[in-house]
Amino acid sequence: MPQLLTTNSIITCPHLGVGVSIPIDLPPKWTVQGGAVLLENDGGIFPLPPAITACKGIPHCVGYKLQSMGLNSTRVSGRRVILVTDFNQTFTGVPLIILPSPLDVSNPSIDDSTSAFIPNGQPAPPLSPDLADFVAPVVTSVSNPPTLKFNMTTNTPPTASITFTLVSGHPLKWILTLLNEPLKFHKDLTNGQPPDLTVTPSGGNWNKSPLTVTVFMNANYMKSLTKGNHHFYMTGVSQRGLSKFERVTLEVVV
Repeated sequence: MPQLLTTNSIITCPHLGVGVSIPIDLPPKWTVQGGAVLLENDGGIFPLPPAITACKGIPHCVGYKLQSMGLNSTRVSGRRVILVTDFNQTFTGVPLIILPSPLDVSNPSIDDSTSAFIPNGQPAPPLSPDLADFVAPVVTSVSNPPTLKFNMTTNTPPTASITFTLVSGHPLKWILTLLNEPLKFHKDLTNGQPPDLTVTPSGGNWNKSPLTVTVFMNANYMKSLTKGNHHFYMTGVSQRGLSKFERVTLEVVV
């Protein structure tokens, strides 16, 4: 089973920001190598520039609130313990990148519990193939045109598309997120934004591999984004909670 997530673990965003995790309960009720074990609804922040560890994204990722995927049964004060492999996101909807604590390498603290009932005195059963899969998904993209650039004056090109391909041995879900730099906002586009931006298939259900997801946008949609860079993040998540993302940028010019 995976290691426990603690305040010593390394949590970053895709923009190189290094998170600072803050437990709700202080002092913490459980520590490992001096780091507090993190529980569901604990959170963290990303420092602002000019800090060396600041998130460089626009909009800024701000922070995160940790949620358990419910794959283990360990609780502290009624709250589930968070695993390093539990999928979590920043406040802007992009995935957190989580690594175990470097202080925990020689004596890792793992969670052998399972969400399934185990009779008293009996060992936990072997992990199912989906939970024993520690290979992260693969996400790739192809855009048409190859370099996405839209001219607001000439309304060209009239359409643009992105095709994402997702591969995993045990897929769970996918998420499409837009980060709009000039207007400094983020938006979940997993269901599209009809009629000007359509996503096929939509909804985020990932039940076959490989899966192809096509994002189609017309001139009205691209013009509404305003001048500047706009980043489309496709994140694929496995049943174990491991994730990978691919980013495609649309530049809008005048």
